Amino acid sequence: QVAGPYYAVPSWDQKLPAATRFVVLTNWGSQAVLDKETGLVWEKTPSLTSFNWGAAGEHCTNATTTGNRKGWRLPSVHELRSLNDPSVAAPGPTLPPGHPFTTGATGVQSALYWSASTDAVNPASAWLVFFGNGDVIILSKRDTRHVWCVRGGMNADQY
Repeated sequence: QVAGPYYAVPSWDQKLPAATRFVVLTNWGSQAVLDKETGLVWEKTPSLTSFNWGAAGEHCTNATTTGNRKGWRLPSVHELRSLNDPSVAAPGPTLPPGHPFTTGATGVQSALYWSASTDAVNPASAWLVFFGNGDVIILSKRDTRHVWCVRGGMNADQY
């Protein structure tokens, strides 16, 4: 695999400090962030609207507001959790110190975010990540929660 202009070949075995891990993509109007550890591209500012699980997936699939690009999706629970820093205490958000994401009232909240990962025991439920303390939980897909869209490789086995 050839390295892109911003990073070496991504590998989940890397552990980079936030200052070098994340790159704000200026060629996307500075609206997206590349995670050099995973190779995923995240919205710099996730939606402030809450959705049920089905609408959350639809929101990401139809999204074009970030960098005027399509190809967004819900992240797997593992991908979403990769943004958690366990050294950050509640009330969060539990993102690595020095990250470039928008936080506060207009950005990443200390709240629950949907993943695309369905609960294997109860397919009417899905996994969520709580950015208030980094925990993962399972809720009914009918509940309304936050959504943070991602772009990049997908491992279908994680869904």
